[in-house]
Amino acid sequence: MHIPRKFGRIAVAFVTVVGIGGIGGSAAAADPGVPGLRITRFLGEQRLPHKTQVDGTTLGGLSGIDRDPRTGTWYFISDDRWRYQPARFYTGRLDFNRSGAFTGVRVEGVTTLRRADGTPYPAYGKPESADPESIRYDPWSRRLLWAHEGDRPDDRNPDIPVSDLFVRWTTTNGRHLGELPIPRNLRLTDTARGPRRNFGFEGVTLTRRSITAVVEGPRFEDGRPPTVERGAPARITVWSRDGRVRGQYAYPIDPLPAAPVPPTGHTDTGVSEILAIDDSRYLAVERSWIEGVNYRVKLYEIDLRSATNVLNRDSLSSGRPYQAVRKRLVLDLSERHTPTQNLESLAWGPRLRTGECTLVIGSDDNFDDREVTQFLAYAVRGCPDSR
Repeated sequence: MHIPRKFGRIAVAFVTVVGIGGIGGSAAAADPGVPGLRITRFLGEQRLPHKTQVDGTTLGGLSGIDRDPRTGTWYFISDDRWRYQPARFYTGRLDFNRSGAFTGVRVEGVTTLRRADGTPYPAYGKPESADPESIRYDPWSRRLLWAHEGDRPDDRNPDIPVSDLFVRWTTTNGRHLGELPIPRNLRLTDTARGPRRNFGFEGVTLTRRSITAVVEGPRFEDGRPPTVERGAPARITVWSRDGRVRGQYAYPIDPLPAAPVPPTGHTDTGVSEILAIDDSRYLAVERSWIEGVNYRVKLYEIDLRSATNVLNRDSLSSGRPYQAVRKRLVLDLSERHTPTQNLESLAWGPRLRTGECTLVIGSDDNFDDREVTQFLAYAVRGCPDSR
């Protein structure tokens, strides 16, 4: 997602820079009988220089990251919509030393994403353009899965064509391999129905048994975007590995953590990434940009097991009550890292000698020199056994 800021083969190495029901916004308590993920220590921070050139492309807008545990290769997807180059992802390395300290980032190559006919995706404002927001490496099939947020006209952009959101498979060299069926209630339109502009797929994740994607914010039918007084629901969709839609669940986005300055100022808030712990538990990043305040970001653990399947409900703002996914705050990143960046990516890193897993959180600099491409690494307990 591009946050408005109107207001207020070359290897590149970098140095270290050391609720239940309705649309309620508060986090529901996690099941006390389920052991949760726990952050144990901070491992370090890395930043990439603004607009670094890699194989003739401009590095930036990194909205999703993931790691191949077999080779240690990292994948970084850019949400550039051909402002600089066509839709693409990068490959490289994140380095951790024997004690677990996060010591470096190397970006080593770039790959263009291609449509079924072998051509690159068109540029912004054209039919079938792509806005890549998340990427996952599938260790079971050795393919990549990536999510496109979609686009549609709105009051500020009346001439934008409808470009449906999607989740697609690709080879590691960018060749299209197919896509998942998208529920009818997530189809974009040019009317006040379906997902809002910039509220399409923002996160995707997978396990051996399932694939899960989350839209950033509420559909028109599901209520207004969050305010300081109330939250709003975003929909999480789950597929089986053979591509069948298994269910859809409501994620309760928090109310805005602060009011904009001035009070009529712009805000954007929602879920910016999701990461599987197992087939029912996930980590979710909630990211807000508030005019006059800057970014605010929290990391939650969520659990789908007691949530209502809302796949066949047209509206979450009216009708029968439902139970949203349960949330447990893991880390308030805005308290740990200031100024807080536009954190949009989340991935498991290597397991450490201590038995801890590494969790990497990354930011999208929006190709804006007032922001940075940042990676934060933490050691955690309670991570997946496979990591």
